[in-house]
Amino acid sequence: MQSFRSLCLAVVALCLGALPAHAADTYTKTRYPIVLAHGMAGFDSLFGVLDYFHGIPSTLASGGARVYVTQVPSFQSTEARGEALLAQVEDIVARTGCGKVNLIGHSHGGLDVRYVASVRPDLVASVTTVGSPHKGAELANYLRRNLAPGGFSEGVLSFFTNRLGTVLGLLSGYSRPQDAVKGLDALTGTGLSRYNTTFPSGIPATSCGQGVATGKNGQRYYSWSGTGVLTNVLDVSDGALGLSSLVYGESNDGLVGRCSSHFGTVIRDNYGMNHADEINQVLGLTNLFESDPKSVYRAHANRLKNAGL
Repeated sequence: MQSFRSLCLAVVALCLGALPAHAADTYTKTRYPIVLAHGMAGFDSLFGVLDYFHGIPSTLASGGARVYVTQVPSFQSTEARGEALLAQVEDIVARTGCGKVNLIGHSHGGLDVRYVASVRPDLVASVTTVGSPHKGAELANYLRRNLAPGGFSEGVLSFFTNRLGTVLGLLSGYSRPQDAVKGLDALTGTGLSRYNTTFPSGIPATSCGQGVATGKNGQRYYSWSGTGVLTNVLDVSDGALGLSSLVYGESNDGLVGRCSSHFGTVIRDNYGMNHADEINQVLGLTNLFESDPKSVYRAHANRLKNAGL
């Protein structure tokens, strides 16, 4: 009789949604902490109010994940940004005692997390890049072709961009030297060719293929990206991304080409998202006819969990 009563109570709880709710509490509970890394002109949080990864850390944390958002120079070489990220990863590993982390980087941040995984593979369980230009960004190539090295235009761009990076750093409580020219060069096809020669793991052997799924020390490699550009008429960033998309010869998210975004296991490369939508910006104004970006991160955390990461 008691066992029958317990069974009835369990059925009632299931119908009321109590059991699924309990399951959802651990949906994103990965073995290792999740570390989010921002892209060029990025930040962790401005004034503690505007987050780069809008609503994503709290969404992941609500399912049980331990989430850390990092901060590196907005405009710098990948190696300089990567060293700044590495110091924070070492601190996170030391404070949590978890031994490793799951790295997720957006845009230039995807190159940064590759750097950390290459120089300290022992600290990294997985590497995921989101809208990252692993073979170079056409916009960076266009700017490099039209800005003579050491010329007046390059100097003007560098002056204002470096100061923007400084301001973004100060507003987010972080101050590091900026170098817009090195940041630009790092994202060109030539710059990425050199970078990939030094750090080749996970890079596809063909122009639009998939890379190896597993790297040093069993690291897992993943990537995803979008090919939407004008996705929400209320989003102020759509116009700028629409203009920048015109320099690309392939489908893109406004800043990164579809094939260039491939790294490791390609989860998907054609979400109806632009470069800002991939981080749920601006302020969640994304494509109403595509998956909520937060749900994509949430599903990926569950993927990492199920892989024992």
